[in-house]
Amino acid sequence: MLSIRRSTAAAAALAALLAVTVTACGPSGDKAAAPGSSAAADQNGRGGGGEGGDGGDGGGLKLPEDMPTSIDDLKKWKDGGWQNWDKWARRAQDFANPIIKDHWKNERLAQAKPVPEVGVKAVGAGSEFDATDPEPRPVTAIQVGRPYHRNMAPVGKIFFDSPKGPMVCSGTVIQDPAHPGKSNLVWTAGHCVHSGKRGGWMRNIVFVPSYNDYGVPMNEVGRRPAQQVTPYGRYWADWITTSGEWITMGSGERGNGGSAYDFAVLHVKPENSNGKSLQETVGIAIPVWFNAPSAAGISFVRAVGYPAAPPYDGAQMMACQGRPGRLVMEQGTPAMDRIGCTMTGGTSGGGWFAERDGKLALVSNTSISSTTHTWLAGPHLGPEAERVFSTISRKFAGR
Repeated sequence: MLSIRRSTAAAAALAALLAVTVTACGPSGDKAAAPGSSAAADQNGRGGGGEGGDGGDGGGLKLPEDMPTSIDDLKKWKDGGWQNWDKWARRAQDFANPIIKDHWKNERLAQAKPVPEVGVKAVGAGSEFDATDPEPRPVTAIQVGRPYHRNMAPVGKIFFDSPKGPMVCSGTVIQDPAHPGKSNLVWTAGHCVHSGKRGGWMRNIVFVPSYNDYGVPMNEVGRRPAQQVTPYGRYWADWITTSGEWITMGSGERGNGGSAYDFAVLHVKPENSNGKSLQETVGIAIPVWFNAPSAAGISFVRAVGYPAAPPYDGAQMMACQGRPGRLVMEQGTPAMDRIGCTMTGGTSGGGWFAERDGKLALVSNTSISSTTHTWLAGPHLGPEAERVFSTISRKFAGR
C-alpha cells in the first residue's frame, strides 16, 4: 500500500483510495510563446501564466489593458463588467482574476457545467504513429471513499466563468519546494484556464478542495451547509502558468498536438483568509514527479476527478486505475499517457497518481478522452511541464 506523510487533520486521507484495486474506470489574438519556449510569464509575454496583480480588493492592483485599472474600474468589473467577453484576454501576461466575494455561492457552484469534452476518435496500434500502444479496455470508475477530506483531501474542483457560462474542471494541491509545508499551488489542465489558440483566459477561477465532502447528489448540494460543500473554503487564482505550446497550439474543442502540453499550475489565495496556506489548511500536498519513466515503466496510475457529463452529475469524486500506455496525437509531439476509463467531462485537470519510493506522486492530469468514454489520456510531464512549474514556484519564492 502506498503511504504519504500528512497532518493529523488529514491522517487517513488517502488510505482508502490507495487500498482499492480498480477493475474498470471513467473534458486568435496576439502571439504567445512559440512551442518549446519557456513557460515563464513576464512582461514580454513569454510562455504561460500572466500578471494578475494581487488578486485582492484593489490595493496595489495592476492589471493589463482592457481590464480594470482603477478602483472604479474594479468595482464595475465586480458588478458585472467581467461578463463582457468582447475583449477576451489571450496573451500570457494578460491574466487577471480579482476576487469577487460570494460570487461562487453553493447554488452557483452546483450550476457549473463540465468543460465541453475534448473527445478523440479511436487511436490504436497500427496508426501512423508507431509509438501509440493498443487502445486500452474500458475501466469503470469507482467513487472515492467519503468524506473526501479523509480519503483524497488534495483533490477538488476548479470553477470558472467562460463565454458559455460557469464551468468546472478538477485539480490537485501540489507541493511547492519554495514553501515546504506551506504550498499554495494547484495542478490542473491548461484548457481549464485558457482555451488555447482560438480563445483566451477564463475568468473568476477558483479551487474548492474536497468539494461536496460527503458526495450527496447534485440536486441536494445547494441545500447543504457550506461546511459540507466547501469544507476548506474557496481559493482564487492570483497567478497561473500554462505552457506556451498550449496557448499557441491547444484546442478546447478537440484533441491535437497541443494536448501533449495541456497542463497548468495555479497560485491561489483564500477568499476569506485564515492566515494559513492551502497546504496547511487541507493538511497535505502531493509532489509532482517530472520526467517519470515512460508509460511502460509505471505499473499503474490512478486518475481522480469529478466527472460531470452524463451519466455523472459532478457531485461525486471518482477514480480509476490502470497500467498506462502511450498515445501520440501528432508527429513531433511527446507521447501522452493513456488508460482505460469511463469518466467524462469535468474530470479534466484531475490528477494522475503513481507510486514513487512508496509514496504518492502526481505524474499527469486528465486532458482528453475517447468520444465513447472508454479511455482518458494525459500529458507526460517532461521538461516543458517542469518549466511551467518552476516558473510559478520561483515567482512566489520570496513571498
